[in-house]
Amino acid sequence: MRTVSYTDLRKNLKSYLDMVVTDSDTLAVHRPGNAGVVVISMDEYNAMSETKYLTSSAAMMKRLRSAEAHMKAGKGVKVNVNEL
Repeated sequence: MRTVSYTDLRKNLKSYLDMVVTDSDTLAVHRPGNAGVVVISMDEYNAMSETKYLTSSAAMMKRLRSAEAHMKAGKGVKVNVNEL
């Protein structure tokens, strides 16, 4: 995670936003006297939202844990996604 001042962010907005997207990096913006903010890419936000959604359901978590145990036990099936 990189940290930048609000002033520097304003001066170099495009390059910082490009960095967040290209490097999949998180940017913390320090704002003196105000709460800081974090800038993340849309892909990162979507991944976090999906994780939050999946983990918010007890039934889904049970299913995910069961699938994980199944895979750890060597009972998984290899699938070639190009053949689907």
